[in-house]
Amino acid sequence: MTALLLFGDQLGPHFYTGHDEILLVESAAALRRRPYHRQKLHLVLSGMRHLAQELGDRVTLVRAETYTEAIRAFGRPLVAHQPGSIAARDMLHRLGVEVRPTPAFALSRDEFTAWAGTRERFLMEDFYHFQRSRFDVLMDGDAPVGGRWNLDVENREPPPKRAKLGVPAPWWPEEDEIDAKVREDLDALELPAVGKDGPRRFAITRAEALKALETFVRDRLPHFGPHEDAVLTKDWTMAHSLLSVPLNHGLLHPLEVVYAAEDAYRAGEVPLASAEGFIRQVLGWREYVWHLYWHLGGKYLHRNNFQASTPLPDWWAELRPRTVRAACLRTALEGVRDHGWVHHIQRLMVLGNHALQRGYDPAALNDWFVTSFVDGFPWVMPVNVIGMSQHADGGVIATKPYLSGGAYLNRMTDHCGGCWFDPKKRTGERACPFTAGYWAWMDRNESQVRANHRMGRAVQNLRRLADLDEVRVQERDRELF
Repeated sequence: MTALLLFGDQLGPHFYTGHDEILLVESAAALRRRPYHRQKLHLVLSGMRHLAQELGDRVTLVRAETYTEAIRAFGRPLVAHQPGSIAARDMLHRLGVEVRPTPAFALSRDEFTAWAGTRERFLMEDFYHFQRSRFDVLMDGDAPVGGRWNLDVENREPPPKRAKLGVPAPWWPEEDEIDAKVREDLDALELPAVGKDGPRRFAITRAEALKALETFVRDRLPHFGPHEDAVLTKDWTMAHSLLSVPLNHGLLHPLEVVYAAEDAYRAGEVPLASAEGFIRQVLGWREYVWHLYWHLGGKYLHRNNFQASTPLPDWWAELRPRTVRAACLRTALEGVRDHGWVHHIQRLMVLGNHALQRGYDPAALNDWFVTSFVDGFPWVMPVNVIGMSQHADGGVIATKPYLSGGAYLNRMTDHCGGCWFDPKKRTGERACPFTAGYWAWMDRNESQVRANHRMGRAVQNLRRLADLDEVRVQERDRELF
């Protein structure tokens, strides 16, 4: 009889239904291969062990040094679904394991390949329109509900003038004896982990994932849209779903998530802008990122349009932000340290923006996002980091670099009022490293961005700066943030 090999991100029933014998592997080598976030390691082991307990005799859970050792010791034919990395797929091929299409995404690889055709640029908005039509989500016949595909303009309100958004709290899981044993085993392994340990804040069983989805759609999705792009120092979850972990561990199917949000809108329980903004993240961006990972291939990881080569500083790589004076950057790094998670604006417009301005090596930055975030997997980050954040692909997936100065951060976060730096200053001791860094980056890369029609005004403004020489020297020598 052929058994099914499941990886730690393939834990939902759409993976194993119809299979009587299942193999799960805890590989010590995989756990210590990189400096993963401690909470990420916990989630992976907790998820596999909870599934093994739930399915009982159907599961063989093998603890081995490597996957290769475990699969060979198992000694029987295996099939597997397409895993979440090129390296894992290649390993399965070497070991003679049959690889079948994954059931974890709405769109199949063949359908994506047909959509991609001969395109050389892949704009998410085009793909998103295709997805909405293909799966009949928020559609009135052939037209989008409300007459517009994208309501992002309604979801850009700055943070409220209070410490917290004031929405119902997220649903939190309760740890059990399996979590306690995972924590004990991780302590004994002494892995090269980063970040702080627990408590476990993310759903990692099917029952937990369903509860988290139900609670989010009922209590928090109605409030999600307007402040989707805002950041509050003392409210790390705001109205975000926290569903990226159960989705990326395969515990929820994207269509059940999307249809739950659509049903709430059609029942009059959720505003269209909130439902659409959330659905765009799941049915649009998440599916787009998965398919482009495979479509663009392993060489995409080495794209480096701006020839950025600065190594990640130790305080960044090791999540030691205590001495960082820039409030927005310190808060984002503290969030990664404490939870292994910050929301998309902190990832893109704080962490990614800083890394772009400082010329961090894109491949190293991508690895850091994969290992330091609890929802990070090899397929998740390349389009997010190499493409959208760092524009290292030269415009394959985005029309311009996601670059901003302190003015944007001052408008969309509550950090700047209490920060040592002044977002309005680009020179001097208290010059905001984002404001000054913006102009220093523009100066270094003017020849490459000059022809970009979306950067034309910024290039013109650069040429008008009377203090550009001072900015150049200041940012070349800046060491503290």
